Amino acid sequence: DFLQELSQKDKKIESLVRMGFPEDEAEMAVVRCGQDASMSVLVDLIYASEALEDGCYDNFSDHEVTFAIADCDNSDGGRKEKRKRFEGDEQGSRRLLDGSHDEPMPLPNPMIGFNLPNERLRSVDRCLPSQAIGAPFFYYENVAIAPKGVWTTISRFLYDIQPEFVDSRFLCAAARKRGYIHNLPIKNRSPLLPLPPKTIFEAFPRTKKWWPAWDSRKQFNCLLTSVAKPKLTEQIHRALGKCEDPPPRRVQKYVLESCRTGNLIWVGLNKVAHLEPDEMELLLGFPKDHTRGIGRTERYKSLGNSFHVDTVAYHLSALRGMFPHGMNVLSLFSGIGGAEVALHRLGIHMKTVVSVEISEVNRFVLRSWWDQTQTGTLIEIADVQSLTSERLESCMRRIGGFDLVIGGSPCNNLAGRNRFHRDGLEGEQSSLFYHYSRILHSVKSIMERM
Repeated sequence: DFLQELSQKDKKIESLVRMGFPEDEAEMAVVRCGQDASMSVLVDLIYASEALEDGCYDNFSDHEVTFAIADCDNSDGGRKEKRKRFEGDEQGSRRLLDGSHDEPMPLPNPMIGFNLPNERLRSVDRCLPSQAIGAPFFYYENVAIAPKGVWTTISRFLYDIQPEFVDSRFLCAAARKRGYIHNLPIKNRSPLLPLPPKTIFEAFPRTKKWWPAWDSRKQFNCLLTSVAKPKLTEQIHRALGKCEDPPPRRVQKYVLESCRTGNLIWVGLNKVAHLEPDEMELLLGFPKDHTRGIGRTERYKSLGNSFHVDTVAYHLSALRGMFPHGMNVLSLFSGIGGAEVALHRLGIHMKTVVSVEISEVNRFVLRSWWDQTQTGTLIEIADVQSLTSERLESCMRRIGGFDLVIGGSPCNNLAGRNRFHRDGLEGEQSSLFYHYSRILHSVKSIMERM
């Protein structure tokens, strides 16, 4: 079975190479999409990566790879000819899953935001619109690599503020490409201490004993909501057991790309395994056993959808010292409490948190952590759609308004891994972003009247 899969993979790569694509890009596209993916999906992935000016896929994850072709009217005749030949061979041009007719917002390379910890503030042309200035502070997050026009639309609904795009691989041992729109100060930022591990060996030193020299990974790709199936790890173990050391190059390449895609680590001789939930907690900046007490599958799902605590805390650290008596927080799409953990680790007291989260499992995780660590008041609301202006105003007059509105709406219809419902902000889940915008505008309006 293992050799048969290799053969199928090689045939796909050969077809792409014959069409004129570089072998390494062709191989990575097949690894990302699988041997059963249609040629249209594979070609789209290669073109999308080229449009993002990132020819190396090593830092891309299944969760973030974009499968829609970016509109690139390139004058390169060779590229157009390849596209023409492809469209005649396969199912032809397919509908672009744009989610918008707007122009795409360019992503920075490298994706380091306004600055990184322990580095001097870069020259940033950041001028907040007058409507965005004043209480409350707000902070919004979602996946950076989204369908064309999505971030332009998000920016337009959030006072035309330009996003701060950050890949967490510059702050920890795992990649996580995210965009953040906020009106926070960008000076006087400081990282959480102790600093998180920056490499796999720093995070998990025991793996070094078994790590083969031909596996050059230093960091993980994005941590997903699911893990590799046991069949894959068994298959790799059997295949390597039949080979000499080191194994043939084509076996090395197949195993290495499988390890990159699934974030597998070496735990024995020729033996790989997926990350455990407590290891993901460590990489994401959560306290040990934060998600313990819920089902294993639910732990992976909750962690894969969470904030990266160290990145969020670095941005929020500019507020440290501004609220000596504590703050009131409106936490939308709270998940397992990444924002709350970040504020707690910064030493910012939360007097009241109004948490809006639909998942009962996630609410249990946040409530359990809150009861053990906090002295303030936690108010839980299940459905963001039930948070009307009247309900908001009643709550705000009772507690004295909000100092921070924070959250990240679902990325289900934005992420590249969702091949069938990647409908952008019009998708059933990701359209909930508009509730974040609605609620934020209501909060600002109410506070102006208070």
